[in-house]
Amino acid sequence: MVLAQDLRDAVLQAALQGKLTEQLDSDSSVDGILNSIKEKQIKLIEEKQIRRKKTLPPIKDVPFNIPDNWKLERMQNILNIRSAVRVHQTDWRKSGVPFFRAREIVLLDKDGYVDNDLFIDEELYEKFKKESGVPKKDDLMISGVGTLGNVYIVKENDKFYYKDASVLCFENIGNINAEYIKYALKSPIMLQQIYKDAMGTTVATLTIDRANAMIIPFPPIEEQQRIVDRVNELMERIDEYEKVEKELIALEQKFPDDMKNALLQAAMQGKLTEQLDSDSSVDEMLEAIKEEKEQLLKEKKIKKEKRLFNTNEIIAPFDIPSSWKWMTLGNLVYKLTDGTHKTPKYTESGVKFVSVKDMSTGRLSLANTKYISQEEHEELYERCNPEKGDILLSKVGTTGVPAIVDTDEQFSLFVSVALLKFNHKYINQKFFYYLIYSPLIQQQATENTKGIGNKNWVLDKIANTLVILPPIEEQQRIIEKLEQLLPLCETL
Repeated sequence: MVLAQDLRDAVLQAALQGKLTEQLDSDSSVDGILNSIKEKQIKLIEEKQIRRKKTLPPIKDVPFNIPDNWKLERMQNILNIRSAVRVHQTDWRKSGVPFFRAREIVLLDKDGYVDNDLFIDEELYEKFKKESGVPKKDDLMISGVGTLGNVYIVKENDKFYYKDASVLCFENIGNINAEYIKYALKSPIMLQQIYKDAMGTTVATLTIDRANAMIIPFPPIEEQQRIVDRVNELMERIDEYEKVEKELIALEQKFPDDMKNALLQAAMQGKLTEQLDSDSSVDEMLEAIKEEKEQLLKEKKIKKEKRLFNTNEIIAPFDIPSSWKWMTLGNLVYKLTDGTHKTPKYTESGVKFVSVKDMSTGRLSLANTKYISQEEHEELYERCNPEKGDILLSKVGTTGVPAIVDTDEQFSLFVSVALLKFNHKYINQKFFYYLIYSPLIQQQATENTKGIGNKNWVLDKIANTLVILPPIEEQQRIIEKLEQLLPLCETL
C-alpha cells in the first residue's frame, strides 16, 4: 500500500521540478523578480534594517532539473533569514504577547493553532518591533531545533515574538508567494538540505548560515501560484486517501486480535472440535470436584468459602453442546483468593514478591520482581500459596489477564493478583487459561471492573463470573485445535 506521506512527498517533489504545472511564455521574468529583491535587500542593508550577507559560491552542480524559465537560487537571495533578539527567562510572563519556541511552531504547522503558555510584556514587544523588527504578514517561521522544517506563515493580525536559535524567521521582503515557499521547504528536495549536517550535536539544529546556503527552485511568480493551487488540490485528495489508509491500517492491526477472539469464542461454543459419546460425564466430573473440595476442607487445607456466588439456574448467553455445563467460576475452583492487601517490607534479596506487572503479559516472569523476607513470605503463604499449575489472574489495573504458574519456586503475591486453585484431573490448566482469555470472560471482566483510578475486579465479582466446563477429553481437543490455529493469526 502506498502511504499518504509518500504521495505528499512525490507531489511536492514533482511540483518543485515543474512537473505539475504548465510553463507559460506570458509569465514574468524570474530575473526581473530576483533583481527587484536584490535592490530591496541593498536598500534595507543601507538603512541598517537587515545585515549584509556572506558571499556564497555560485551553484555549479545542479542537484535536479527544472524548467528553462526557472532559476536555482540560494535562499539568501530571495528571503532575509533572521533570528530573534534573545529573551531571557526573567522576561517570560504568564500573559501578554505570545512567545513562541520551536514546539509552538510545530503545533501551528500541524494544527493551525496553539495553546501558548509563555508571553512577554507589551513594552518589550514594542521595543523589539522598533529596534529589530517582529514577524509580519507572509513571513515564514521555521522550527530550527529538534523537529526541523515545520513552517508557519504569519497572518495579517498575528502578534507574537519568538525564541532565538530555536525558531528562524524567513522574512519575505520581495512579496514572494509564501505558500509556495512553505511547500518547497516541506519537499524532499529541501528537507534533505535542511537536515544535512544538522545531526552532529545532541539536538538537530538549522543555523542561519545553512539556511542561507540552501538551494531552492524559483519559478515565475505566476507559476508559483499555479503550483500552490495544484498542490492544494492534490493534498486535499491525499488527505481523503489518508483517512481510508488509517482505517485500513487500524483494521490490519486489529484483524489478528479479532481472529484470535473469534477462534476462542468458537472454541468455547464447541464449534472447533467434535463431541464424542465416549467422553467423560461432566456431571460426574463436577461431583468429583465437589468431593475433593469437601476433603480439602476436612483436612483444613483450605478454608470454608465465605464468598457468595450464584448457584441458581444460569441464563446462558449462548448455546453450548449438551454434554457441557454452565456454572460460575466460584463453583469451578476450590480456592479463590488474592495476595496481601498490605505493602510488605521489601528487602534486597529473599523470596520473590509478584505483582500484576510480573504477569500482565499473560506469562509469569520472576526476572524483575521485588523481594521480601523468608519470615514475611511464610506468613503470607499460609493464606495465599501459589503453586505450579495454579492460575494467576490480574484484578487491578488491566484486569482479566491469566498466567499459569510454571515454576516450582515459591513466591508471594500482592493484592493486584488473584490466585485460582482447581482440580487438575478434571480441569486442564491450559484450557482454563484459554477460557479466561476468551470473549466470554473478558467481557465480564470489563463490565465488572469498577473504581476510579486503579480499577479493581473484586473477588466476589470474579467468583460470580460465568464459565463453561466441557468433558476433560474435549478440553484437550480444544487446546490442540487452538494451539494449531492461534499462531496463524500472527501471520495475518
